[in-house]
Amino acid sequence: MAQLLNEIADLLDLQGVAFKPVAYRRAARNIEDMDEPVADIIARGALQDISGVGEAIAKKVEEFVQTGKLPYLEKLRSEVPPGLLEILRVPDVGPKTAIVLHRDLGISSLEELKEAAENHKLRGHKGFGEKTEEKILQGIKMLEAKGQRMLLGDALPIAEAIVQYLKTSASVEKISIGGSLRRGKETIGDIDILVGDEAPARVMDAFTGHPLVETILMKGPTKSSVVLQKGIQVDLRTVGTKSWGAALQYFTGSKEHNVATRKIGVDMGLKLNEYGLFERASGKMVAGATEEDVYTALGLSYIEPELREDGGEIEAAREHRLPNIVEHDSIRGDFHMHTDWSDGVHKIEEMASKGISRRYEYIGITDHSQSLKIAGGLSPDRLRKQMDAVRKADEAMGGRIRLLSGTEADIKADGSLDFPRSLLKDLDLVVASVHSRFKMPREEMTRRVVAAIESGYIDILGHPTGRLIGRRNPYELDMEKILSAAADSNVAMELNAWKDRLDLADGHCRMAKAAGVKVAIGTDAHHADELDFMRLGVITARRGWLEAKDVLNTMNCKDVIRHLRGRRP
Repeated sequence: MAQLLNEIADLLDLQGVAFKPVAYRRAARNIEDMDEPVADIIARGALQDISGVGEAIAKKVEEFVQTGKLPYLEKLRSEVPPGLLEILRVPDVGPKTAIVLHRDLGISSLEELKEAAENHKLRGHKGFGEKTEEKILQGIKMLEAKGQRMLLGDALPIAEAIVQYLKTSASVEKISIGGSLRRGKETIGDIDILVGDEAPARVMDAFTGHPLVETILMKGPTKSSVVLQKGIQVDLRTVGTKSWGAALQYFTGSKEHNVATRKIGVDMGLKLNEYGLFERASGKMVAGATEEDVYTALGLSYIEPELREDGGEIEAAREHRLPNIVEHDSIRGDFHMHTDWSDGVHKIEEMASKGISRRYEYIGITDHSQSLKIAGGLSPDRLRKQMDAVRKADEAMGGRIRLLSGTEADIKADGSLDFPRSLLKDLDLVVASVHSRFKMPREEMTRRVVAAIESGYIDILGHPTGRLIGRRNPYELDMEKILSAAADSNVAMELNAWKDRLDLADGHCRMAKAAGVKVAIGTDAHHADELDFMRLGVITARRGWLEAKDVLNTMNCKDVIRHLRGRRP
């Protein structure tokens, strides 16, 4: 509702209407800050009690809530070229400027504005000089970067590097990544960083002076925004240390999670914001120094950042039945990686050394099977030779790590596997994956995968939906049938931790948990350093409410080998 009211204000601005836009924006801001749904406010007849919501705006709000339509907004949209609204998003381009651009230069879209600025067609017109043109181009560049979402695996190292830089250069008291990145979402818009410090000026100077900063969008006493050379926007906020916990809670949770926690506060006679939890009547601060204090004061168990999505965590925290989600240091091995025997970079021994550096008890060597010729898939003879090589390398490790001889076998179109059963039964580990014919109809693809699961020769279903985030949609599958078959056959579902897969997604992890199906986190590493993708897998597992008992590679080596051998025909 707030978005619609703000759009009305923008459209009225573009038509040159006075006063009304301010009223609509005020109403939008106050509605957005409410602790309950607009429909509930209407039901109790309190809509006009909201500051800024008069009779005219209230009628429009009620009309939209009741019918799902708003003819007034549709009329305004028909009267203004749609591209002008996008132009208004450019910093320093207000309604009057947008109107002039459209009326005098015929510019009706962001693309046309960019082309005009790049070709210096703006300068020379009244009110437009060289600097104005440069500012507009900078603003467009920022918008374009903002519209691009980064993978979790790309954003996290950048954010962590900035955090470390500020720790070193500004000696900050408290600092943390915030927002959707702290929650571990698979794609990220902007990077948010929060600092708790009593002398924020030096922090802002250090932040805006970071060597990778290309453009300073804003620099203030408690908030600054910059664009890095890679086009990534980073926002920094500072609060006093007594408000640190409340601010971290506020700037981490999804909007829906925060609305829910604020509502709990309202019901308790409290007010929760980024500065703390306060008694409404007296203004006395109840909590704020730590996130734990805030949740405790609200009668909730502490909610881990990855769970703060309004997905049932509030109810579970109220009843103190939140899962003890898996920790990063609980992982004892990696089930999925490739070597130079197929399309990997490093030798078996080099992958083993990396596993040792991560204090793993075991790793699975799972090079591609013969059908995947483009990836150097192994023939049965070459796989036999590799099995010998893995066992020799295992002996050379001297007990420091156990090497499991395995394969990532293709699941063929009819559901059969890419190697004969006589060979599969001799392996320590079989991961089976779909690598072809992704566009099969839902029923056919489901039958194909179920047949592989029920073959009795696979341990883990690799990257179960085949998605590549932002590049390829998941193939059509009946996930409930897949999980039912996996539960019956005691086959684990892979959470492929490769940064553009994260497959299973967090929602499917919850489904697997509910179905009693184990999840095996594998990096699908093709380079030794890519074993570090494991943390992305663990983050996704945590978002999927998985506990250590739900994750196969939290087992120790002895139990894993017993589990795998127990599945062999």
